[in-house]
Amino acid sequence: MDGAAYWLPVIWGVILAAAIMIYIVLDGFDLGIGILFAFERRRDSRDIMVNTIAPVWDGNETWMVFGGAVLYGVFPGAYSTLLPALYLPVVTMLLALIFRGVAFEFRVLTRIGAGSRSTFWDFGFMAGSVIVAFCQGAIVGGVIQGVSTTEGSFSGGPIDWLTPFSVLCGVSVVLGYALLGACWLIWRTEGALQQHCRVWALPLALTLLACIVAVSIWTTQLHAPYLRRWIAWPNIMIVAPVPILVGVLTVIFMWGLRNRHHITPFLCTLGLFFLSFSGLGITVWPHAVPPGLTLWDVSSPPSSQAFELVGTAILLPVILAYTVYSYRVFRGKVTAADSYH
Repeated sequence: MDGAAYWLPVIWGVILAAAIMIYIVLDGFDLGIGILFAFERRRDSRDIMVNTIAPVWDGNETWMVFGGAVLYGVFPGAYSTLLPALYLPVVTMLLALIFRGVAFEFRVLTRIGAGSRSTFWDFGFMAGSVIVAFCQGAIVGGVIQGVSTTEGSFSGGPIDWLTPFSVLCGVSVVLGYALLGACWLIWRTEGALQQHCRVWALPLALTLLACIVAVSIWTTQLHAPYLRRWIAWPNIMIVAPVPILVGVLTVIFMWGLRNRHHITPFLCTLGLFFLSFSGLGITVWPHAVPPGLTLWDVSSPPSSQAFELVGTAILLPVILAYTVYSYRVFRGKVTAADSYH
């Protein structure tokens, strides 16, 4: 395998992983706010929660589209194998995203016209957020536990992805997004809503940590190479910082929450997501479709990858710059005086 054929899939793998991580960061707290509607019943507080994300929420999903385009264009073998294996959770996630977006807009319009109707759309926004988060976790779990393939094509059943492990991953993502949303609101709001979020954050964090430990242990038992990646020498020296840093961030999170810091819990939660995502990446590397297909098995020709890399090198900085600019413009605390419409 020559240099380009080896390194281009690695570069694209890093780009895809970065796009997924950015999506998790941006749409994670967005979905988390919808999930937290289950805890916050006051209409005025729900309005503030929505107003913290109203200017940027739809742009967050740009990164999902970008990740899907990379998977389709650069790793077509993975796309054609994973999609039929995960049709049900993927389609359910997309339908929930659509319904959630409709509910987001209609809850405001119905409140203007007839306030009682917005209860239905509040429930829709919450339910859509929970379903999307659960499906994303179940998809990740379905990929990690492995996909049945024969000669590079999916050969399993339509519900092979649905296992206790994938359900645990789905629940973990719901809890993680809820924690991310609570910490976002601690940073971006004040008063009673901020205090409520501080109360919610602690049990959410403790439950999420229990899920992280459970998923981590369970993952190493799925396939023998997964366990070796973590305990074999010298790998153990390289990967040991991941669980150590999880412990350190947990301590800092608790300290920031107790001392009523505004942004520290949010940053620590982002760190936990990054470390968890890194741990999963370490576990499955270099497989694109565990347990049998690697990045090189499912990638497109090097000429196609190089061509697409040129376009991405132009487009990606533009998307990043716009994202940073939009969040900078709408920075600061959000109060009841601020309005989406």
